[in-house]
Amino acid sequence: MTMEELIIRNIKTLGIDMIKQAGSGHPGIVLDAAPMMYTLFSKHLLFNVNDPHWLNRDRFVMSSGHGSALLYATMYLCGYHLSLDDLKQFRKYGSKTPGHPEYGVTEGIEVSTGPLGQGIATAVGLALGEKILENRFLIHRTDKKNKMEKMFDYHIYCLCGDGDLMEGIAQEAISLAGAWKLNNLIVLYDCNSVSLDGDTKHTLDEDILKRFEACGWETLSVSNGNDVKDIDRALDKAKRSSMPTMIRVKTKIGDGSLLEGTNAVHGKVLDEQDMAQLKQKLGMPDTPFYVHEGAKNTFTASLAQHTSAKYQEWANEYRQYQQETGEELPKELKFLLKRDETIDLSKKEWLLPDPEDKIASRDLNHMVLEELAKSFDYLIGGSADLASSTKTYLKDYPDILKETNYIGKNICFGVREHAMGAILNGLALTGFHPYGSTFLSFSDYLKPALRMSALMNLPVTYIFTHDDITIGSDGPTHQPIEQLAMLRATPNLDVYRPCDMKEVIGCWNEILKHNRPSALILSKNPVTTVNTSDMEKVQFGAYVIAPERQVLHAILIATGPEVQMALRLKEKLYHEQGIDIRVVSMVCMEKFLEQPKEYQEEVLTPYIKTFVLEYSSSLSWYRFVYNDKFLFTIDTFGASGSKDDVLKAHQLDFDSILKKMIESIK
Repeated sequence: MTMEELIIRNIKTLGIDMIKQAGSGHPGIVLDAAPMMYTLFSKHLLFNVNDPHWLNRDRFVMSSGHGSALLYATMYLCGYHLSLDDLKQFRKYGSKTPGHPEYGVTEGIEVSTGPLGQGIATAVGLALGEKILENRFLIHRTDKKNKMEKMFDYHIYCLCGDGDLMEGIAQEAISLAGAWKLNNLIVLYDCNSVSLDGDTKHTLDEDILKRFEACGWETLSVSNGNDVKDIDRALDKAKRSSMPTMIRVKTKIGDGSLLEGTNAVHGKVLDEQDMAQLKQKLGMPDTPFYVHEGAKNTFTASLAQHTSAKYQEWANEYRQYQQETGEELPKELKFLLKRDETIDLSKKEWLLPDPEDKIASRDLNHMVLEELAKSFDYLIGGSADLASSTKTYLKDYPDILKETNYIGKNICFGVREHAMGAILNGLALTGFHPYGSTFLSFSDYLKPALRMSALMNLPVTYIFTHDDITIGSDGPTHQPIEQLAMLRATPNLDVYRPCDMKEVIGCWNEILKHNRPSALILSKNPVTTVNTSDMEKVQFGAYVIAPERQVLHAILIATGPEVQMALRLKEKLYHEQGIDIRVVSMVCMEKFLEQPKEYQEEVLTPYIKTFVLEYSSSLSWYRFVYNDKFLFTIDTFGASGSKDDVLKAHQLDFDSILKKMIESIK
């Protein structure tokens, strides 16, 4: 047995021991993909275990996140800061080795993965991020005849399986990677032709190589997944390609197990008999968590051998860059490393629209974005082929394409909402603050990627326009109902719905200040600037935008453009009925619920009738309102027709709401 074979076998035995101890996991991929992982980590992947955040490291994405035991075992043997005890705690609460890889939990994990297809799409975002950095940071080498050298030149490697390539998001992302010519992206395809439910001949029967080729990828094939030399040659060739590369590696799921080649080994713990015969077949001791120290030391040494020179070279180039810029840590690199820049947009002089001008919040947001783009280089984004409607295209900047050397701020995703969301995650993991836009009703198409943004706490901003039934004639397919409730139910996501430009600015102030996932909900309906709106009070989530005059009879909470109707209702009720109400602008429910109880009760006085006006589902609002009669919301689908007709049909027009409020208060 060669040392190379010994390392691979030790990866396998550690992986199946972890799964056995945990009582759950996925041994199939551990046994079939270990040679790929060894080859990649020992001969190609550039990283430094003592500097895990090295900016120019290669990124590895385990898109087949169920293969986490394989990844942890590999990381342990090559010298990452995981202990044998960490491996023994696989899938245990609070451990460094959770059931699927989790960003921020385990040092060296670049992306949280598990939902199939997400990893490969996020890898596309990471690859695009590298291309942007590569062309933004060039070193002018006067000592080398004025040669321009790259400060960033790393690769993105991704391991995926058959299941990943069945997901629609994967195809969306593959298409974009080819169109964008991301030759820094290399996908290892673990082709074992078995999924959880069985043989893939009934579900994945097309020619996968031709599918990738049609999308502008180079494709390579390794016929034997145990052939390290062939895998090595393929990776070498891929790194020299002018296109993204997919390497199909033919494997046998559960290689060596009594269940090899069947779906039974995908996610089933091997029994004692199978474990014993497998370890005997591998020539490894039948000892749980056995580690061959010679193999571990050799693996660590091989990693250092192919990495250390590159790491030192980059450190020298970085010092050269510092000398040329005269900065110890250039501003943008500081953000990439630390994300600690303090931003306060309220201190900026803003040119607000005339109070009489009626402008849709999507257009107001465009004005703000244009200003932000001038100051914040890390703010980039685009839309799912709707920029002309969502108003997110930055007219003073080019599109980010190979033809523009990836210099610009606009990303054209095409009609690919799901891939857009995952690619935004990859850009955020690179260090940018990306945004993506589409209609609110189409947020359903990207929800799984948005959920991953929230799970990883990434500074991704989702801009959703056409936010309620008042878009009228497009009809119920385009009129969002349940989407706001869905977004508000997502943990770790701030959902903002501003009423005018001051609140839009306040929203962005919070978004950029806190670097958290956020959703900005905007309308196509024109609004005026409210005299009493306050960009600084957005930080509290909700505030009194119009107080009662004398005696408080009721409170009316509103969001977005509905705030303006609420203010009209307030005046009508007071002057014609003597009813004195308070209007509260609930810009961000999540922010408001984070405030001290004293502030919450100052805004929403207890034991006072409280109404809600929002053209969306009622589900978000029952924590503030206990009676359906006090909710001016909608829990049915809309209809095609004019704005006024649709509102009247659902009794959400001004007169209907006024009548109901009078009846409820009196």
